Amino acid sequence: MKNPIPQLLALTLLSACTVGPDYAGPPDLAGARVPEAAFARQTADTTSTTPLLADWWVALDDPVLTELEQMAIVGNPGLEAAQARVVQARASVRQERANRWPTAGAQATSIQANLPGLNLQANSEPPPGEPPSDEDSSSLSFYNVGLSANWEIDLAGGQKRKIEATNALAAASVANAADAQVQLTAEVARTYVALRERQLRIVSLRQEVALQERTLQLTIQRFQQGTVAAFPVGEANNDLQSLIAALAATEADAATYLNALAVLVGQAPGNLDDFLAGSAPIPLPPKQVSVGDPASLIARRPDIRAAERNLAAATARIGVAEAARFPKISFMGILGIGGTSPSDVFDLANLSTIAVPQLQWGLLDFGRTAAGIDQAEAAQTEAEARYQEIVLGALQDAENSLSRFAQQRQTVAALAQIEQSATRAAELNRQRHEAGVITLARLNAAERERLMTEANLQQATAALTASYIAIQKSLGLGWENPV
Repeated sequence: MKNPIPQLLALTLLSACTVGPDYAGPPDLAGARVPEAAFARQTADTTSTTPLLADWWVALDDPVLTELEQMAIVGNPGLEAAQARVVQARASVRQERANRWPTAGAQATSIQANLPGLNLQANSEPPPGEPPSDEDSSSLSFYNVGLSANWEIDLAGGQKRKIEATNALAAASVANAADAQVQLTAEVARTYVALRERQLRIVSLRQEVALQERTLQLTIQRFQQGTVAAFPVGEANNDLQSLIAALAATEADAATYLNALAVLVGQAPGNLDDFLAGSAPIPLPPKQVSVGDPASLIARRPDIRAAERNLAAATARIGVAEAARFPKISFMGILGIGGTSPSDVFDLANLSTIAVPQLQWGLLDFGRTAAGIDQAEAAQTEAEARYQEIVLGALQDAENSLSRFAQQRQTVAALAQIEQSATRAAELNRQRHEAGVITLARLNAAERERLMTEANLQQATAALTASYIAIQKSLGLGWENPV
């Protein structure tokens, strides 16, 4: 075996080197053939203009929704927890940076030793004119007060790689907090739209219940007059009970959405009931929706940014693992005042210094270090694959939401025509009833038909706005770059 001393000296001189691979940025996705100019499912209703990063909900032009979003950003406990994790991560960075420098502190030492068979005064002579000491020559007393310092040199750059990893993880925590805000703002908007749709449906169902109650009364009167059999009475009553059940279920849905909105903004269920009481129109998306392009989505979406930073951290941890192959040099120093009696700690002439350099080198670890390196490299490979998976999933979300948005616009347009036809038919039947051409029951049926087509249109409108919200969420909008 070769003499390791020259190699050790060379490594000591090269203490500024850093082992492990340098992070070269996110992996190339050329193999996935990601489109660059525009999304594959982009239609004429969308443009490649860069979308508004924060406050995208202002395009819906609903002041109540805007206020709810602001309340959620300030009061949501989940978002507050994500921001607290950012503070923790940044503190970890400061801690790792501080580990590169020496630590110093005050210390006081008292040593009382009795070592039988060892003459600690064998080479000492008593002062002139003093008789030899009768104390046990195997006893030792030592007192010291002073300062101590410890310092481990980052010989192979392992601590530098730790700082790189914690920096990357801190940036990932910032991206995760931004992603939490993206999810939160989209959920607030989606829940609000669902609530408004249920409130409008409640109004329609109550009108239908009133119409069906009138129809049932008319049917009972005709049965009592002997103009109809009992079967139409039962059928009309069944329709009424179905409407009552649907109304109850819809009211329960509305209460559920009210509770959800209260919790999303950080309040107890019931606190927003007065604020959101009654019904209001469903907010509509703008005619043209800015979506940008796939490249800007990859650069902007927070979960992708977090995955990229996790990949950078995994790359840095390879260097941390490889640094274990190299020796560690540390120094311990003590500067103090003391001697063999307690009074010596007050005598400045009794200045003592101790310097203890230490070398540690794991020359035989039975493959532990190599296994740690293999583990770190596999974790880096996993992080890279995870990054590619998240990118492709984000692109899929965007394409799906664009496709649904285009389909929902066509659905709303078709149902709007149906609703207009039903409204005209109800108006004509009202005129015919006033002229005595049709019965009140026939008029009520036409009015119910109008209400049902109106409810279908409202439901489709809510789905259209929900698909618009899904686009904003898939694009990673709803947050601001931290200062």
